[in-house]
Amino acid sequence: MRGSESWASSEGTRRSMQSNRGRDTKPELAVRRMLHAAGLRYRVNVRPVPELRRTVDVVFTRARVAVFIDGCFWHGCPEHYQRPGRNQEYWDDKKARNQERDAETSAVLTELGWTVLRFWEHEHPDGIAGSVIAVVSAKRSRT
Repeated sequence: MRGSESWASSEGTRRSMQSNRGRDTKPELAVRRMLHAAGLRYRVNVRPVPELRRTVDVVFTRARVAVFIDGCFWHGCPEHYQRPGRNQEYWDDKKARNQERDAETSAVLTELGWTVLRFWEHEHPDGIAGSVIAVVSAKRSRT
């Protein structure tokens, strides 16, 4: 598949995009190591609620905290997203759908009593881990 038949502008682009990880990215692993070192235990890449057909990067089930570490390209980071030079209409639609899904996921989880924390992949893992630890600790101390 090439050209207008495919979302990829070339076979090289197609291979590159397919090799992007959906889980266990470097930012996720760095944050998870820090959370684990702080004594927190969590679930990885799971559905926090069965009726929601979406997974969360890091889930604290008892505290009801869902942590997302969003990729700058795939989720349209306002600081780092760079619009591709080719197939722009496809990628504009893809980014918009991802952002709509992210907003819907956050809204559904919040309605169900979850605390949703969203971070960008470019944020420093220390800061992300610190925020997550603070929220999880606060929620656990209330119960």
